[in-house]
Amino acid sequence: MQLCLALDLESQEACLNLLEQLKGLDLWIKLGLRGFIREGPSFLERIKNIDLGFKLFLDLKLHDISYTMQEAVLECAKLGVDMLTVHASSGGEALKDVVQSLRNFQGKKPLLMGVTLLTSLDESQAHAIYHAPLLDQTLYLAKLCFDCGLDGVVCSVLESLAIKQATSTQFLTLTPGIRPPNTPLGDQKRVGTLADAKKAHADFIVMGRPIYGASNPLEITRHILEQI
Repeated sequence: MQLCLALDLESQEACLNLLEQLKGLDLWIKLGLRGFIREGPSFLERIKNIDLGFKLFLDLKLHDISYTMQEAVLECAKLGVDMLTVHASSGGEALKDVVQSLRNFQGKKPLLMGVTLLTSLDESQAHAIYHAPLLDQTLYLAKLCFDCGLDGVVCSVLESLAIKQATSTQFLTLTPGIRPPNTPLGDQKRVGTLADAKKAHADFIVMGRPIYGASNPLEITRHILEQI
């Protein structure tokens, strides 16, 4: 299991200050929509140039027609990131085309993860959108990603084990919303603890506020890594 730090602070300098504190730790750094739109590709280059030793996870959840997704994924790959996300609900044709584009890419190939159902959705919301039970829809999208050749999926910790049982133990699961026990859920609905993630055989966990909101981010991150 590997730890992804959700880099979602209010400014570039605040983000870089946090990364400097954590320099040298075995971490993935997750840059999402907010940070990427605000800071742009140059921020990723700045992190690489500082040489903090982190792997880069660009979490843009791309979702569009096949051609646009292929081109966007290739542009992301050119940025030198180690992992990126697309929405599984873009469909099998788009997913296969994106996978093939990356196979033809001459540079470093990032891990490609398909987003199943956002962890902000509960059972009733999922049914209203997909007209199917939450777990059924999650497994359908996960198996679609597996069949199309993606490296893994983004899912809640509640579905990780079922996805591996339905696909392969080698099919990666990345679980957002991992929190210490008895902490506020925020905008998340389907969450869990580090212990839950271990039981679910999650390959990656995402944590943000529990780290950057702590009085001593270095101490809490080291503690999490020791538990992993």
